[in-house]
Amino acid sequence: MGCSTLYHLAKQGVGDAVLIERNKLTSGTTWHSAAQVRALRSSRNLTELIRYSISLYSQLEEETGQATGWINKGSLSIATSDDRMIHTRRQEALAHLFGLQADWVSAGEAKERWPLMNVDDVLGAVFSPEDGRVSPTDLCAALVKGARACGAKIFEDTGVTGILTKGGKVVGVETTQGTVRCEAVAVCAGLWSRKTAGLAGAGAPVWPCEHYYLLTKPVDGITGNMPTLSDHDSHLYIRDDSGGLLIGCFEPMGRAIDPEQLGEDFAFQLLPEDWDHFEPMMLNALHRLPVLETAEVKTLLNGPESFTPDSSFMLGEAAETRGLFLGCGMNSIGVASGGGAGMALAHCIVRGHTPTDLHEADPKRFPDCYNSVEALTQRAPEVLGKHYEITYPGRHYSSARNLRPTPLHAKWEAENAHFTQVYGWERPLYFGKTEEPALTFARPPWFGQVGREVRQAHQAAAIFDQSTFGKIAVRGADAETFLNRVCANNMARAPGRAIYTGMLNDRGGFESDLTALRLSEEHYRLYVGSASIRRDLAWLNRQLQETERVTFHDETEELAIIGLMGPRAAPIAVDLGAGDLLALKFFTHGEVEIAGKPVRGTRLSYVGEAGWELTCSASDAAAIYDALYAAGARPSGTLAQTAMRIEKRFLSYGHDLDTDVTPLEAGLEFAVDWSKNFIGKSAVQKRKDDGITNTIVSILLDDADGVPLGNEPVYLGKEIIGQTTSAAFGYRVGKPVALAFVKSDRLSDALDNPIHIDIARTLFSGRASLKPAYNG
Repeated sequence: MGCSTLYHLAKQGVGDAVLIERNKLTSGTTWHSAAQVRALRSSRNLTELIRYSISLYSQLEEETGQATGWINKGSLSIATSDDRMIHTRRQEALAHLFGLQADWVSAGEAKERWPLMNVDDVLGAVFSPEDGRVSPTDLCAALVKGARACGAKIFEDTGVTGILTKGGKVVGVETTQGTVRCEAVAVCAGLWSRKTAGLAGAGAPVWPCEHYYLLTKPVDGITGNMPTLSDHDSHLYIRDDSGGLLIGCFEPMGRAIDPEQLGEDFAFQLLPEDWDHFEPMMLNALHRLPVLETAEVKTLLNGPESFTPDSSFMLGEAAETRGLFLGCGMNSIGVASGGGAGMALAHCIVRGHTPTDLHEADPKRFPDCYNSVEALTQRAPEVLGKHYEITYPGRHYSSARNLRPTPLHAKWEAENAHFTQVYGWERPLYFGKTEEPALTFARPPWFGQVGREVRQAHQAAAIFDQSTFGKIAVRGADAETFLNRVCANNMARAPGRAIYTGMLNDRGGFESDLTALRLSEEHYRLYVGSASIRRDLAWLNRQLQETERVTFHDETEELAIIGLMGPRAAPIAVDLGAGDLLALKFFTHGEVEIAGKPVRGTRLSYVGEAGWELTCSASDAAAIYDALYAAGARPSGTLAQTAMRIEKRFLSYGHDLDTDVTPLEAGLEFAVDWSKNFIGKSAVQKRKDDGITNTIVSILLDDADGVPLGNEPVYLGKEIIGQTTSAAFGYRVGKPVALAFVKSDRLSDALDNPIHIDIARTLFSGRASLKPAYNG
């Protein structure tokens, strides 16, 4: 990451870029990387980063004269269980959506590509011809040679002892060889990144684990280079290596390492062999490759790899310190991602943003609670263990939990809630859990319970816990003019109004979508996404001009939000003495009392049922909940809320909205006030003049048994015309519903004809509409 970032900074015209290396280049993890390069990732933009890497690695030798060891023999991913086959076929469909070649092959065809493989239990495989591998040491040498040719400098054997800041901005780096004055620092320090970022007062939740692979001496049957073989049901990856075999694993539970115990001089050393720990993986390997029974072992390599709490790397500017950029926590895909990720990080440093949306990699997605040693040492081994797990819907981490209980957590425990973790918060997915649910790609065990919770909101009155939403107080004499510039909608409305708006970047894309309450002439409260609070606070602070009299305060943990929704919501409000809520018009708010506690009710709904979002002090939430419950309201979880918002075509940041999507594609032009100036206005206007290329639609499937999850191709005939973004079963309409972006030039045909969603290579028919699936 460091060499790639330096190379791309130099290529982008930063003539005074400097790389500081404590030891020698490639020390730490890079030198012993297995260096697989597999293009397909969970999103188009992450996939494009690796496709960029592939292109770069194959061309660097021509540019620099230094070979990279690029070998393009593809990859072969086998399935040995029905669910793994569904998982693999979903990946195949995703590859087609992203324009990658991926071919399903039979077990026999797989064996033709890997003759040493036992295929007795193989159901099939996907062959991806664009994949390959590279020599990490040679690759770094080529990147450095290219960077030096553009004027960049490298200082090895130079340790960083401090990062200098002034007014919250980077101004220099202290090293063992002297001080470097600079405006930006990129932390690409691998497993030492957490400590290095801490020198600038920033968090970087990265922690290393042991990572094993076995090398054998030459074996009969290995002739030349072969595709990388992925046997993920056995937790293995396998490839040829110098006529022998390299067999690596991501065992079900890894082992964390304390970076401090490695020592300052840890560079090209390895960790001790542990055959007892590796033995279960070795048995799996012997089953897959019987030739191993007689193969001679060269070494069992155990080296450190660093992981983040959610298995995605960190790329971008830190929230705490301007000019501090993170490029670390690569989760064992550093060489594959490094070319594209270094390019994207350099782009971010030079231009202030990544070339495309990479919200999955934004360092600001982590709360402080993930950066503790205790949380990281619990989570990192599980992240390693899930590296090859089937990505079932409903899969969650079990470690480092209960870091942030909501004010109503004890109530939800009493209701037998099944929790998920969002931004460290424990959030109830559904209630009435009796046992740990079995995960599946079919209808899940919680299907019926979620349906009951939807009906509670649709036919009676439901309580939704929305307390995890971020809450930002914006105060000051210039609050109105500041927000009117930063937000696309009209923020100059009278106190008592609620306003839905986007905060756009200068390309017109969403940095955030939020609801604002104007509490007084100089006081607003912004409600933002649960995982967006740190990002949004950083964005607001960075847009603030020196002369503007505005302050920001994070109120998230001080306040609770209880959604009261459904046809019985109004009678319950009257019964509890809060009848004034009924006088509120849509998108207005006012104060009442419930159970003797002050409450601010806002007339709006994220689920398409009448009701209010009730904001109160966190300490009052339990009493207010008890009163609502006694009056007949019952809790409904996040899964019910999600299903209902998809039926209503209410969009969610990170799924349907991101920094590349403008209000035009998202059908949100109603929340744009064209009469004023705001950040991104000219870009949105230009896109409007030029015509948008994608449009959001609702898709109602014909088959009630279809289970779309989001991120699937949408077909019109044999042509891929779009991609689902969110999906759920629509309990009020009785069929699965998906939101999708489709090509605008195919929109008319998509609305007039049946379309299909590719779910694990089975096409499910449906109808697209510009209207919500449920419009009650």
